[in-house]
Amino acid sequence: MVEMNDKKVRLGLLGRDVSKSLSEEVHTFILNAWGVDCDYERVSVGAGEFDNAMRYLLGDFDGFNVTIPYKREVMAYLNTLVGDAMDFGSVNTIVTENLTGYNTDGVGFLMMLRMAGILARNKKVLILGGGGAGRSIAKTLKKDGAFVFMYQRRREKLLEVCAELGITPADDPEVGGYDILINCTGVGMHETEGCSPVSAKAFCGASEAIDLIYSPSESEFLRQAREAGLATLNGAGMLFYQAYYADCIFLHRTPDDNEAQKLFVEYRKTKEEKV
Repeated sequence: MVEMNDKKVRLGLLGRDVSKSLSEEVHTFILNAWGVDCDYERVSVGAGEFDNAMRYLLGDFDGFNVTIPYKREVMAYLNTLVGDAMDFGSVNTIVTENLTGYNTDGVGFLMMLRMAGILARNKKVLILGGGGAGRSIAKTLKKDGAFVFMYQRRREKLLEVCAELGITPADDPEVGGYDILINCTGVGMHETEGCSPVSAKAFCGASEAIDLIYSPSESEFLRQAREAGLATLNGAGMLFYQAYYADCIFLHRTPDDNEAQKLFVEYRKTKEEKV
């Protein structure tokens, strides 16, 4: 892990396409608020470049974050999984010094819900997508007392993930009847911008819709949900809070919810001032 001294911290983000990611901006903001200089690099790689990218990041960086679709693939390169990374079978934060993987998605997601006043306990929640993010959110919400369902197109993989996590597979998301829908598929950004993983029928009976996508700020999934009368929330808050917890890991800091919330408010103000 990185010691908080005069050294510049070198961090990065690994994903298939992180060209539009705000992670560099968010992590730099948090670390600068702590008086730490940060060099943060976004690393977009296809499957054929993944091994070389891992060697580069593990060899030259103090730590890095991981996003779609590599949150499970990176585990093969690590010596140890800690806490939620082991429970979720998914990693979004890596400390290179000791090849240790962590996952801050769950705590970041729950803090985003708390800040938005969304309560999932005892509600029927449909998770769309069983990748690293979907697994993390499903496990987190189940632990928090929600009735969790999951859907993804590959039925065999869906049944495998649901059995592993102890949640219920959904046969058809279009039938509706859920209280909260959460898009964890990535459909709606980059080359799929303007698309939604479900049609408007899926929102029948629901009160809230959440999309982990934050760029665009209103995905097609959220647009349909809003027009159906649901309260909507994008993933900007989760991005910030999971980054905060990751930075605490990188720099040996004890997380503080009040500090995290204060920093997020300050960050949003800087964004508004730029507009």
